[in-house]
Amino acid sequence: MTRQNSIESGTPGSLWSDDSRLSMLTSDLRASRIDDIVTIVVNERASAVATGNTKTARSSSAKAKIDALAGIPRTSGILPNLLSASSQSQLDGQGSTSRETTLQTTLAARVTHVLSNGLLVVEGTKTILVNSENQVIRVRGVVRPIDLSTGNGVATDRIAQLEVSVNGKGVVNDAVRRPLLLYRLLLGLLPF
Repeated sequence: MTRQNSIESGTPGSLWSDDSRLSMLTSDLRASRIDDIVTIVVNERASAVATGNTKTARSSSAKAKIDALAGIPRTSGILPNLLSASSQSQLDGQGSTSRETTLQTTLAARVTHVLSNGLLVVEGTKTILVNSENQVIRVRGVVRPIDLSTGNGVATDRIAQLEVSVNGKGVVNDAVRRPLLLYRLLLGLLPF
């Protein structure tokens, strides 16, 4: 093997590698390969408002009258007005619901796949533990390399098929979680 071939292909233990980042000094250092790191800036805000009105009215009546029984006309007593019924129902309802969610954080994600068209599939997880409260933030999506900044950062509004999940465990989560059926039943029965 000649010295030239040894340099081009790289030999085990050599300081030179064709796959190294600085092998081509004119190349862009943005993330482009599997296991490259991308900084994701999560700035999501979602709000929804729904209102509804319902109004119904219903009225019905029925009346039965006996003028003669067994051929004897009756003008007074219980028989002439044997049955009289009326019914009326009315419903007037209004409902409104409103929800607003805001999530702001920054996390590092790893390129897990490079698609055939050059797009990058990124996935990152951030775990925060504060005062026995564990919060896990997961972000996954597809990024165009052109949307990456020179510092390998990208905002969530530039990520396709974005999936953001926030899960928490701890004291706060236990306090706001809906209690078990047995516990709710006991709360309904006990006066204190």
